[in-house]
Amino acid sequence: MPSAETTPASPHEPESVRSAVAEPVQPTREDEVAAAGSELIGGPLGRHALLGASWWTPVRAVALVAIGLFALGLVQKAPCYNSAWFFGASSQYTHACYSDIPHLYQGRGFADDLVPYFDKLPGDMDYLEYPVLTGLFMEVASWLTPHSGSIQHQERWYWFVNAGMLMVCTAVIAVCVARTHRRRPWDALLVALAPAFALTATINWDLLAVALTAAAMLMWSRGRAVAFGVLLGLATAAKLYPFLLLGPLLVLCWRAGKWRAFFRALAGAVGAWLVVNLPVMLTHDATGFHIREGWAKFYTFSKERGVDFGSFWLIWAQNSSDPPTIGFVNNAATVLVVLCFLGIAALAFTAPRRPRFAQLAFLMVAAFVLTNKVYSPQYVLWLVPLAVLARPKWRDFLIWQACEVAYFLGIWMYLAYTTSGDAHKGLPTQGYHWVIVVHLLGTLYLCAVVVRDILMPERDVVRGSGDDDPSGGVLDGAADAFALGAPAGPPARAARFGAPQVDWGRPGTPPADDRPL
Repeated sequence: MPSAETTPASPHEPESVRSAVAEPVQPTREDEVAAAGSELIGGPLGRHALLGASWWTPVRAVALVAIGLFALGLVQKAPCYNSAWFFGASSQYTHACYSDIPHLYQGRGFADDLVPYFDKLPGDMDYLEYPVLTGLFMEVASWLTPHSGSIQHQERWYWFVNAGMLMVCTAVIAVCVARTHRRRPWDALLVALAPAFALTATINWDLLAVALTAAAMLMWSRGRAVAFGVLLGLATAAKLYPFLLLGPLLVLCWRAGKWRAFFRALAGAVGAWLVVNLPVMLTHDATGFHIREGWAKFYTFSKERGVDFGSFWLIWAQNSSDPPTIGFVNNAATVLVVLCFLGIAALAFTAPRRPRFAQLAFLMVAAFVLTNKVYSPQYVLWLVPLAVLARPKWRDFLIWQACEVAYFLGIWMYLAYTTSGDAHKGLPTQGYHWVIVVHLLGTLYLCAVVVRDILMPERDVVRGSGDDDPSGGVLDGAADAFALGAPAGPPARAARFGAPQVDWGRPGTPPADDRPL
């Protein structure tokens, strides 16, 4: 696969366009926060710097930074793998180093060599409550874990093995984001340096689905619809949220008239999901084929699960004498997500320029997160790559990350408070409600600036560099086949914000004298 910084442009494009496409956008030259932060390593890149003359290409540098920050996240968990996971009910919360991974090694039967979805578990959870591909990931990690010594020793090893596998997922995410926008590989530093990413990476197994989704986005940006669909189907077999990306893709392909690409992607996604799930999903007896109870556990558990951490539903339930029922919350959350999707679809059809795929993908997943009945702290991982592709602006990204770090600390302090008995160490209920509000407001803020970019495309950082939709694949530079809005405003409006106007219907680039230095 060609690197992000050396991918050639079409030989039929003018020389000015080819040179612009080949030259990566430097964040330190166009983003004031990135420029200020670069002072720690010598300052912004100079205009006469030799790009591409070193082994340290953007993609390699981003991948190594991501691995380095992931390793720091492992160090942050040190108090837990030394003792807090095993001794003291609240110490893993006061040290903010909790992880599901070691606890579920025994709790989900891996220590006893039980087969996920086939063998029934002792205790309250009768089967593994994760999608099939995540269950396979967990099972492979258990195969690589020494099944000898004390259970604490085995659980430590299980966490370390999973951490190594999740580190690979982290590197894949960083590389895919760096290569998705050909001219903007350095934007992936936002993923690599995201504090909430490092803090939550090993809480659960979400990074597997995030890595597959990032790889799918890369394939779509290269015009490979079937590969996109296959990877998205695999991602959905690991976590439910990736299938949401098909909604924004549907409305964008509708507006651009790219139905063939959409249906190829849809077929790839459905086919890949079925290939993974059918062998576990169906069981056969004398009366015919049936849905296996163990396979269905993820879906039944999701439906039956009550209002839980991190959601505005929890604030309602804990402040009401008549809290909402599970059935009401399930139905209301579904209605809210559908309304959000309809709103996003209306935005896509009425925007002055067709929105970028990453923008709508971020908005859709964010809407699901905001309306869901639970928000575990690792769910931020779903949004980080999409946020970077949708709004690669350091100030806005860091504001959002600050809110997510506050929530990360808040949930553990709240759990410390509820598990420390009369000592009441940590954050009381009302304080926890405030950090939930902070998380919700931070995500809503990022959604608001993305919507503003869609309605005012001259404010879009990516399009301000002269691109159309670099993650859009067949949508990039395509003319509209169906739209309800007025065309984009005149160039004078864009010039007011210091952004070049790119002609609608084909990728463009600012004149050489006007390009950012």
